[in-house]
Amino acid sequence: MTRPSHDDHADAQFGSRAAAYVSSAVHAQGADLARMAEALAARRPARLIDIGTGGGHVAYAAAPHCGEVIATDLSPRMLAAVEAESARRALANVVTCVSAAETLPFADGHADAVASRFSGHHWNSLARGLAQARRVCQPRGLALFADVVAPASALCDTHLQAVELLRDASHVRDYSLAEWTVALGQAGFAISAIMPGRLRMDFAQWTARMGTPPDLATAIRQLQSQAPREVQDHFAIEADGSFTIDTLLIEAEAA
Repeated sequence: MTRPSHDDHADAQFGSRAAAYVSSAVHAQGADLARMAEALAARRPARLIDIGTGGGHVAYAAAPHCGEVIATDLSPRMLAAVEAESARRALANVVTCVSAAETLPFADGHADAVASRFSGHHWNSLARGLAQARRVCQPRGLALFADVVAPASALCDTHLQAVELLRDASHVRDYSLAEWTVALGQAGFAISAIMPGRLRMDFAQWTARMGTPPDLATAIRQLQSQAPREVQDHFAIEADGSFTIDTLLIEAEAA
């Protein structure tokens, strides 16, 4: 039997959960999303490409400040949900495009801003995705990247990757700040600001949003219960499995 590719797997995982991500309070709010909107309001780009839009929350926040927002995603079903929500919000300047981050179907310099939020850790290749983001962004264009960030501690990093993969088999990697910094520099972006954050994940909502099978949710709880003190403390693991992760927002400019 032919196994599905990573992109096929991600499409299947997220396409079936599109409505949950559009309505997700975790994704619909946050200081990082507010800051992205502020940065776009200051620049007023003619065109923004939102890479891996998911539930579309960057696109919705960006639309009032951009001439056009192109929301891209692997999943046609996710984009259909974004189109419906954009119409409900009367955001006529939001358009969609089915595409992986690594193969954006746009000309060089097609946009004067690019953004991505909580998507990079699903990309098959962060390096190729960022190279594509740089290619489609005009020189001196604004770039905004927000994501879960791996702890510097290898012990905590391993725990995070393990529970992420158990929850969602399409997970690739939560990258560290050092990894993001190197990858952005190699892709041709100059970092101008970094905003760290912490985000509490309600365990029941976190697993339900992805439709995590009960046996895998139980496996996550077992990992949490057996985790050493350093891991328990870093992630502030609670009695019901809820925990807190590190996030970052990187503001950069295309060199």
